[in-house]
Formats: sequence, C-alpha cells, structure tokens
Amino acid sequence: MAWPEWIRPHVEVLLLWITWAVDHIDLDYLEYLLWLFLPVIIIFVLPILLVIFIYGCIIFLHIYGLRNRIREAYHTSYWDGARVAIASFWDAIGHVWHGYEVDGIENVPDTGPALFIYYHGCLPLDVYYLISKITVVKGRSLHCVGDKFIFKIPGWGVLCKLFSVTPGTVEDCTANLNDGHLLCIAPGGVREALFSDPHLYDIMWGKRLGFARVVLNSKTPVIPMFTENCRDAFRTPEWGRSFFRWVYEKTKMPLCPIYGGFPVKMITHLGKPMYFDFENVTPQQVRKAIKIEVKALIREHQRLPGSVVRGILQRFWGKPAKEHDEMELLTRTTHSDDAGHFTDEGARAQIARNGKRAAPPKADVDEAERENDEIEEMMAEDDDNMIPGGLPIAGSERI
Repeated sequence: MAWPEWIRPHVEVLLLWITWAVDHIDLDYLEYLLWLFLPVIIIFVLPILLVIFIYGCIIFLHIYGLRNRIREAYHTSYWDGARVAIASFWDAIGHVWHGYEVDGIENVPDTGPALFIYYHGCLPLDVYYLISKITVVKGRSLHCVGDKFIFKIPGWGVLCKLFSVTPGTVEDCTANLNDGHLLCIAPGGVREALFSDPHLYDIMWGKRLGFARVVLNSKTPVIPMFTENCRDAFRTPEWGRSFFRWVYEKTKMPLCPIYGGFPVKMITHLGKPMYFDFENVTPQQVRKAIKIEVKALIREHQRLPGSVVRGILQRFWGKPAKEHDEMELLTRTTHSDDAGHFTDEGARAQIARNGKRAAPPKADVDEAERENDEIEEMMAEDDDNMIPGGLPIAGSERI
C-alpha cells in the first residue's frame, strides 16, 4: 500500500528515527536501569496500581448495588437505561473521590417543575454529581443550560441530548419548565467560574436578568443551591488573573487555565423552595431575592477563606465551627447585615411555619443588600438578558 503524497515525507522521517533509535540505543544499559530502579517501581508504582484497582472495584460495587434501578430503566427505554447507568457511574465517582453528599434533597419535588439557581464553581462537577443523584434517587432528569460550543465537540452531542443539555433562550427555558421539568442555571456563568475569589466565594452575577425573567414567565418555584468547597476541587491560578479577565471581557474567550482535581469534601446544599408574588414583582427584585438566599447558603455552610487542605481534611474530621476572623470575612462577602438578618430570621421563621421558604416582599428586597457592584456592572453592560453558564455544561452565555 502506497502512502498518500502529503504524508510520505513524514513517514520517511519517522522510519529514519526508528532505525536510528534501534541502532544506537544501548539495550544493555536500559536493562541495567530497569534493574537499578526496580525497587522504586515496586515500592511506589505497584501500590498506586493496587489502589486504582481497589477503587475500580468500589465503583463497580456501587454501580452493582443500583443494578435493579438500571434494569428497570432498561425495561422502560434503552435511553433511560443508558442514562441511569451513566448516572450511577458518576454517582460512584462522586462518592469515592469527593465523598459527595446532598443536603436537602427532600426539597426536590417528585413531580412538577423547579428551577435550581446555584453558585458556579471553577468546574461544575457538583452539577454532574447532582444530576446523577437526582436521576438515581428521585428518578427524574435535571435539565441544564449548556454553552453552544459543547454541541460542536465531536461525540458530545449525543451525551448532551441524553442528559437534556440545551443552549436555551429565555423562551426555551420557560417552555422547559412549563413542561414540568427540573432545570438548573448558574447566573454567574463563565465569569464567576473563572474569576470568583476562592478565598471569599464572591457572587458575580452582574446585571443579568435572564434567569429572573424565566422565573416570572414560568411562575416556577426556585431552589437556591450551593456546594461546599466547589472552588477548592479545581482552581484558576492567581497570577495573570487580571489579564485573563480582561481578555474574557473583550473576547468572551475562557482562556484562563484551570488546575486541580483535589479530593475535597463536597456537599450540595439545596434550600427551601422560594415562591414569589409573580404579578407584583420585577425581575430585579427576583434577582436580589435569590441572590440573598444563595449568599445565605454560602455564609452558613462554607468555611472562609477557602482552603484545599481543609477541604480534604473535612472528609476525615468533619467541619469545625467558624472562627471570629472567618465570620468577618463572611460579613464582607454579603455587603449588608440587613440582607442576612432578613434571610436568617424572617425567612427561616416562615420555613418553620409551613415548611416552605417565602420570597421576601418587594419592599423588603429593596431595603436589603445594598451591594457595591459598579465594577462588575461596567464589565457586564451587555449581560442584561443573559443566562450564562459554565464549564463545560452549566449554562449558555446568552439565552
């Protein structure tokens, strides 16, 4: 078989390199090196492989324990069976690598729509895990808003279709909820994912109102959501962050590098459903009310400043009580004592009465949370109708 003309020179170079390597590499010397480093290989490499095999068995057993649900799903539909099988795999990954848990899964309705609004970590692993948990435990599918570039990646289209990832507009999201589905949106999107401070877990929603319009158009309850240590599993480097932020604001290209994969403890906290007076509230008031609730979850559950080491140790020794300095940091991230006062006392009193979180009245939201967002709003002047999302499936830059 003759090689194509355009590739023939490269093949010839490769063959010449292989010939040179065979002629000049001293096999006896390689054998000596192997003998010399064999103890190191046995001491370090083999135990690592053994641990990998053990964890592989743990993941298999976790999935095997869900075999009845997988079998039932396959009886219903081959696609449902595939969805449950993949969800079981990711549920096992979350259980093994991050000790993943969900606090408040009882707040997810068994039927009917709900909109999850969440703080965006550097990578939305918590969203993958939550989708899997809801699929396995509740038997429901959590739909997501995804960035358009995802669907152009070879092979990803069928996965996005299987898990109901869509590059939706406000109208698409409204229709999705009106059809009775669960939907999750991260208002901070890529900006929050890449540039939120891991020490403060600051919310970066700018002036975006698309998600609030979805709430009003669909008249759907909102479930605020936050995952502990979500910014410590993966991080962006502190050096050059201002430059990458400038590039992103000018081009919308998420070029900031990401590192991590740390096995920190991850617990997703789902708040009580929020209900609004849909006829007498504006999108701005809906945004502020939801932001108060998400900040309340961060204040209540996240130790600040964020720490990778502390997140890993939390898996073994639990979470110690907050210290005085940490409480000062939490106060700085809220910008308002009034907002926290309303959330902690007024709303929680309402929960105690009827088990549901009532959204604050319009006048109370006006007085709550006087935020200092001038810089963020200047850099997000075109975000008014956006429902952004994350990396790689947590939302679309514009809906």
